[in-house]
Formats: sequence, C-alpha cells, structure tokens
Amino acid sequence: MENEENVNLEEINVTSDSSVVISEEVVSVIAGIAVSEVPGVVDTAGGFAGGISEVLSGKKKLSKGIKVEVGEKETKIDVNIIVEYGTRIPDIAFEIQNRVKKSVKEMTGLDVLEVNVHVQGVKTPAEMEMKEEN
Repeated sequence: MENEENVNLEEINVTSDSSVVISEEVVSVIAGIAVSEVPGVVDTAGGFAGGISEVLSGKKKLSKGIKVEVGEKETKIDVNIIVEYGTRIPDIAFEIQNRVKKSVKEMTGLDVLEVNVHVQGVKTPAEMEMKEEN
C-alpha cells in the first residue's frame, strides 16, 4: 500500500488496570490515510517543520496537517487540507468527516466527537502539473 507508515507498537500501551491507551500519533496517521483517499484533496497542510522533515526524509508524513486530542474514550480531530481547484469544498469536507469518523472508530474504538476541516489552500491544475514535473 502506497500510504503506509510504520506505527511503533510501544505507542499503544496496556496499563496495569487492563485499559488500552492509544497515542495521538496513531489516531493522526489513521485520519491522515482516510483524508488522503478523498477525491479532490491534493494534500494536507502541515507546518513549516513538517515540510522540512518531509523534504529531508523523502517520505510523506501521513499525520501532517492533522491535529488530534485523545481522551479516555473519545477524540477530537482537526484536519488542514489543500483542495483541487474546481471541486466542491462542502462535499469534500463532508466526505472527510465521514471517512475519518468511520476509520478511527473501526480501528481504535474511540468515539469521534468532532472532525473539523480547515481548507488552507486551493491548487490549480497548472500548479499540480508543475509539482509533478519537478
């Protein structure tokens, strides 16, 4: 699978009272994969540090642009995206919300209280072609 990232098993801890604690990084990777599968999403918008580490490592970080707050049994997720010009943004946002909620719930069992979608930019076909050529 192209969008696969190794998840450190130490990030999922079983405590002495037999509860499972899932790290924010695990939830953000799950959400990132779900977002990357939505048509019309060109990229997730991360911070400057995330962009530098991506360039240096040569790997796309799936949790880039995803902010997660994990509680005991619930989570809140913020997604920052860049969309393709000409796509209907409300439809993309709705699809992201549904896919992220479903993926996170199925894989972690956490209740997803919120999935907030923040559109950070729009890419034109010409900009996408230039990126592919470089």
